[in-house]
Amino acid sequence: MGYELRQHTADVAVEATDETLGGAFGAAADGMAAAMCADWPADGDRDRFAIDVTAESREALLFDYLDELIYRRDVRLVLPVDNRAQIECLTPGEWHLDGSARGVGLDRVEARDLKAVTYSEMVIEETEPGWRVYVVFDV
Repeated sequence: MGYELRQHTADVAVEATDETLGGAFGAAADGMAAAMCADWPADGDRDRFAIDVTAESREALLFDYLDELIYRRDVRLVLPVDNRAQIECLTPGEWHLDGSARGVGLDRVEARDLKAVTYSEMVIEETEPGWRVYVVFDV
């Protein structure tokens, strides 16, 4: 399982799958990194950093998670790769993501700008083998 980049008019989309919902979210985040940069070093030059997000729905959780990674890219000047996420439904209407990413310094890669995550055509669905996530990004 993993991710695939999909063409989407002037934007780019990521389709990600995994056996778990958290794994699919992490794969979508790795797909977002791949949309910004074709290749990155395997050795991390910065420590892993934690991501903690709570939202009212799975869709809002995915949006807020990816948006937080874009924010961290802009503030810490790192490409967030090797993303990991665990998700749980705390109560009806309250979803929580506990995750981490490895930051690769933007000075070490050639990355294109990715402006924002969108709700446009977003899909989060449970399938026979696990979970499928589809998300579109403004470039």
